This record gives sequence, C-alpha cells and structure tokens, in this order.
Amino acid sequence: MTVRRAAVAVALALTLAGCGSAATEPPKAAAPVPSSVPVTAPFKGLRPTSVQIPKIGADSSLISVGLKTDGSISVPSVHKPMQAAWYQLSPVPGDVGPAVVLGHVDGDKMPGIFYKLKDLVPGDEVDIDRSDGKKLKFVVDRVTQVPKDTFPKEAVFGNSDKPELRLITCGGVFDHAAHSYKDNIVVYANLAA
Repeated sequence: MTVRRAAVAVALALTLAGCGSAATEPPKAAAPVPSSVPVTAPFKGLRPTSVQIPKIGADSSLISVGLKTDGSISVPSVHKPMQAAWYQLSPVPGDVGPAVVLGHVDGDKMPGIFYKLKDLVPGDEVDIDRSDGKKLKFVVDRVTQVPKDTFPKEAVFGNSDKPELRLITCGGVFDHAAHSYKDNIVVYANLAA
C-alpha cells in the first residue's frame, strides 16, 4: 500500500461529518488515530490556489487541509462556509490521480461555497488555479449523492491513471442529533485543458 493510499485509508473516517450547518462540531470518533500530518498548515509546495464553478457561482481561494487527530479529514471552519479546501494528501490538481476539494453546503445558517454542487451535470466546468500560474479546466463526468455510511472510498480516493478532480460536500437530510447531514454529494471531473 502506498503512503498516499495509507493516508487516504486513515482519512476515510471522513465522509465529511463537519460540512453541516450546525454551529457546534460533530461528535469525535471514539478511538483517536495518531497522525503526524497537521490539521491545517501552510503548504509550501505546488498547490491549488482557487476553485471556480461558473454554473453555480462558486468562487473560493483554497486552503490546504490534512488530517485531524481522530483520523478524519479536516474541513474549513463552519463559521466560514464560503471557504473551500484542498486535501493536501491527495494529488495536486492536474497531476495524475484524484485531487480532492472540499466545501460546506452551508454553515452558521448561511449557504456554503458548495451549496449548489448537487445542481452540476456532466459537461459543466470546474476551474482550478495553481501556485505555479497554471489555470486548469476540469469537466464534470458525474454527480452522485451517497449515504455517509456507504461512502465510495475507492471511487473517490482510489488511484487513477489520469488527472481527475473530486468535489465533496454534504447533502440529503440534516441529522440534528449528529449535527451533520446524512449524505455526501460527490462530483467527479476530468482534466480538459
């Protein structure tokens, strides 16, 4: 198992429990998983700097996120629902493999950056700018809504032989007891230019 796949496997306590509208954080996992990856930190290497999705009016800078100490992927603060993030243990967009960008559907009773992500259809455009000045265009291949307890880990994080992009947010019914949505919206896109 490669280091990236091992990190991804640990991260898949994920399913974006923290992408909901509750002002409080969701309950933590029972058994913390140690991690040497910071929750969020400046990323000094090549990285994506922004994401734009013209059809839904989404436009955000990208912060870099890693893993929390419980093994789940860190997400931007629910108090800043318009901030998107790149999961820095995934490939840099434009490199071979599935780059992962996360965003809230809502937060603090306001729409989030990916509020309309579910409205994308095959052929829609997602633009990513990188720190090396490259401007990349990805084209949506498919959009799925899946229960968090059956999150398609291999489809989202598994290796691929070409540059791909995954956009992830929450969706479906909001579970007030868990302070989280029950589903995830996952957009799969391929590099076009």
